[in-house]
Amino acid sequence: MVRKMTRRTRVVPVDSEKQFERQRMQMVMQLQGWNIRDQRILKAMAEIPRHHFVPTGDRNWAYEDRPLPMKYGQTVTQPHVVAYMLEQLDIQPDHRVLEVGTGLGYQAAVLGQLAKEVYSLEIIPYVGEKAHQNLGQLGYRNIHVKAANGLRGAAKHAPYDRIIVCGAASEIPAILLEQLKVDGKLIMPVGEDHQKLHVITKTVLGQTLKTGIGGSFEPLLERCPALAQSRQRLGLRR
Repeated sequence: MVRKMTRRTRVVPVDSEKQFERQRMQMVMQLQGWNIRDQRILKAMAEIPRHHFVPTGDRNWAYEDRPLPMKYGQTVTQPHVVAYMLEQLDIQPDHRVLEVGTGLGYQAAVLGQLAKEVYSLEIIPYVGEKAHQNLGQLGYRNIHVKAANGLRGAAKHAPYDRIIVCGAASEIPAILLEQLKVDGKLIMPVGEDHQKLHVITKTVLGQTLKTGIGGSFEPLLERCPALAQSRQRLGLRR
């Protein structure tokens, strides 16, 4: 079942919020140094409290340009990679976006400020529920989180203008390309030990490929053999 956001409130010490706001502005300045130029992305990342989406023990590092560890081998993606991937997609206000790999919801929050509707899939139900709570506390109503195997996509709401995949695989899943609109774009890291971001644009004649920055991205849990024995314990969606 798709989970829709509901508004909740929480109280945070004012001094802490001011400190986080200063750190957030410094982060955005660093993003500009990484040649991120999309003003809508910069504005969204200047407004969204990233510390709200990281494990409590790592909040002091929430605005540093580094990935942060989560449970089950997942990570919170570093800010400049989030900004770069979103800039490559050129998301417009009327777009419907599919995100594979919700994590704790930070990238979904940025997407929620850029697009009309966001459908986000998280394979681990506990993590997806936490993302739902995080996003709900900030009042998002256009982000829909579902516990599901992201490699199957979400055909019910297809086709999508944009698809973003947050984990690496050896190839781009054909089913996701099927759920992409003509003239739509998909981005994901592709490769084994070292990956490069691939940006696919779907055309009436097929697809065009553009490669972007390289790096070491966590593999998609859907493709992780090591998790097979833990599937039932973690409640992973098939």
